[in-house]
Amino acid sequence: MTDIPNIKGAAPAVQPGGSPGHAATRWVTPPSGQFETAGTSVAPVIGKADFARVAAGLDIWDAWPVQLADGSPADIGNGISLWMALGAPQFDDPDERHGHARIHLLQRRGGQWTHLGPAMPDGFSPGSREWSGSAVLDPATGVVTLYFTATGQRGEAELTFRQRLFRARADIAQGQMIGLSGWRDLEEIVACDPRFYMPSDGGEGTIGTIKAFRDPAYFRDPADGQSYLLFAASAAGSQSSFNGVVGLAAACDATLDRWQVLPPVISADGLNNELERPHAIVHEGLYYLFWSTQRHVFNPDGPTGPTGLYGMVSGSLLEGWQPLNGTGLVFANPAAAPAQAYSWLVTPDLAVTSFVDDWGEAGARSGRRFGASFAPDIQLQLEGTRAQISG
Repeated sequence: MTDIPNIKGAAPAVQPGGSPGHAATRWVTPPSGQFETAGTSVAPVIGKADFARVAAGLDIWDAWPVQLADGSPADIGNGISLWMALGAPQFDDPDERHGHARIHLLQRRGGQWTHLGPAMPDGFSPGSREWSGSAVLDPATGVVTLYFTATGQRGEAELTFRQRLFRARADIAQGQMIGLSGWRDLEEIVACDPRFYMPSDGGEGTIGTIKAFRDPAYFRDPADGQSYLLFAASAAGSQSSFNGVVGLAAACDATLDRWQVLPPVISADGLNNELERPHAIVHEGLYYLFWSTQRHVFNPDGPTGPTGLYGMVSGSLLEGWQPLNGTGLVFANPAAAPAQAYSWLVTPDLAVTSFVDDWGEAGARSGRRFGASFAPDIQLQLEGTRAQISG
């Protein structure tokens, strides 16, 4: 195991005078030329009995908990946690869901999910659809702060792909059914800085080529209490079509109303187009940063990794990142079902949530089978630079 300085060595987000104080760590092709090794973890094959729809006629995919500031899912009471997930009506072509996505609210108790409807009221979001984000509960006030991606423009006749990072607040409403009410404070809090990030409407608009400025994930650094947002983005000034990065913004004060855009922390420029839903946790004094990506968004001119969960580890959020398992690959979908799940999210207890995508062994089905619901949880083991599925 590579020795990594512990969390006490964390560096400040912004140097005196307000200048960004870090450079992105490059994620590059492994020296061996292979992302998969003999020791690579592979997720179990998902079968029909392993999942069920949350609600009839509703497709569910990217999901995240209403969390506490430390990243753990908040207990609302009686063992209930609230989650949010992207949802859309069921379509014959599952890819159509992206153009109709809204953030939905769900209740989780034990292994049971209950659909509570759209999280935000009709007409509140400024986009034509809502894409992924994160949500944080202040237990003292019952206020939930949602960070999310507004994509396109409300009311547009033809879908566009500009992505903006917004914040909104609501109160937890207790009654016969738990919900969120009193939505307010809607504001674009992190604008695309062209010094670091490419405009998100610069891609071709087809799946796998869309440029990113999305998926804000809240993280509070335990070293100094500084709040950050990690997000998926695309590198400015790149000469490659495969220019995915993990972007970063830092809160300017404790109100979390003003944020400063910082340079990326991870860059896959030349390697991969989409480092989706990046998020960080702290485990045994080390920082772990995870993202999801798919085989078809790797640069085809070099080795391509499988669709799976990837990540790096460091003693600081801002620098010193090392790829987990030497390649960055934490675990992959099985070769028999290479697209069975996606959009993995790791919580501080090392449980991994994802959604069922194109499930079932390839030889046992014809055509695409979109699961549109939560996949069985996976449990990780982390030890320094090593990561694997538990058991």
